[in-house]
Amino acid sequence: MGYSTAQMVTIITTTAQLVEACAKFAEAPYVAIDTEFMRDTTYWPKLCLVQAAIPGFGVVIDPLASGLDMASFNALMVKPEVIKVFHASRQDIEIFFHQAHLIPTPLFDTQVAAMVCGFGDSAAYETLVRELAHAQIDKSSRFTDWSRRPLNDKQLNYALSDVTHLCRVYESLKRQLDKSGRSHWLEEELDVLRAAETYELKPEESWRRLKMRGGNRRFTGVLMEIAAWRERLAQERDVPRSRVIKDEALFEIAAQAPQTQDDLDSLRGIPRGFASSRAAASLIEAVKAGLALPASAIPDIDRGPPPAIPPVLGDMMRVLLKIQCEAHGVAQKLIASSSDLDQIAADDKADVPALSGWRREIFGDAALELKHGRIALSIRDRKAVVVAAGS
Repeated sequence: MGYSTAQMVTIITTTAQLVEACAKFAEAPYVAIDTEFMRDTTYWPKLCLVQAAIPGFGVVIDPLASGLDMASFNALMVKPEVIKVFHASRQDIEIFFHQAHLIPTPLFDTQVAAMVCGFGDSAAYETLVRELAHAQIDKSSRFTDWSRRPLNDKQLNYALSDVTHLCRVYESLKRQLDKSGRSHWLEEELDVLRAAETYELKPEESWRRLKMRGGNRRFTGVLMEIAAWRERLAQERDVPRSRVIKDEALFEIAAQAPQTQDDLDSLRGIPRGFASSRAAASLIEAVKAGLALPASAIPDIDRGPPPAIPPVLGDMMRVLLKIQCEAHGVAQKLIASSSDLDQIAADDKADVPALSGWRREIFGDAALELKHGRIALSIRDRKAVVVAAGS
């Protein structure tokens, strides 16, 4: 099937080879998947390789091969009897969502599972491979240009080794989850990765990615419209957002609200010659659309100071989070962020994950108890512990 390197890595370049491999994968309870892609000079990621493996069998698929039809692979990705295993799957799924209009299901993400199993925040794949698969990963090919052909033996072996080790990592984490009874914790976390809205790139929402630094409703309205204009143009041209216009220029345009191309040309952040381009005319229209937005269509962004809370309370919340997460063997990042802790300190009913579901059982209830003085922190045997208030 396909052709092999001296290290016996099978690379698939024809539809018939892919159909045969996918038929074999379809008989397994799970398949480990990884991708290699490039997006340095494009808006949309360019899929360069797909690696797939089950115990004892693995292949590298070349989606750039002329005439290769990925239909059999796409069908495998949604086959309900086969679990699709990824590590840090969000970018991989984004590619499948936009290129094949699918989200792999059923889904298992070893990075998320590792956090549930107590391997720390955003567990590195190399760490999991070392500790669970008892192997080392050769990182020397990580930053290669995966779009260039032909690929050499070292690149192919690096690519395939990722999913080969992933099989063992998955099996180990699955056993731990089954033993601890925490599989339902993982399922809650995977809901975000399985949701289509996670990968929908809506131009009208693109302004939310920008780091706002103040501004009134007029400023916000214009920024919303010109950010959407940039996003549409970047998608249409398939270039990075910054290739259309940089963030700093967007902020300057939102502040100055130029009404004509001459006004636009006078701004420092605008590239030379841009004001006379076809894109400039549509940008001016976006500015005018932003100015015309009714107040009801512009979010009321709270730019005031954060709620006043004693700084020591935030510090105590962080210590409590560390204590509780160590006691339950779960990553802190999975429970609450620093912002979440500040919100809990300011509001008992804060809309944060830590105050609902299994997170509340582990941390949220204790955080409120600490806040209201019903429990306290102490040092016992040189270690921070939770004690009853007054003890």
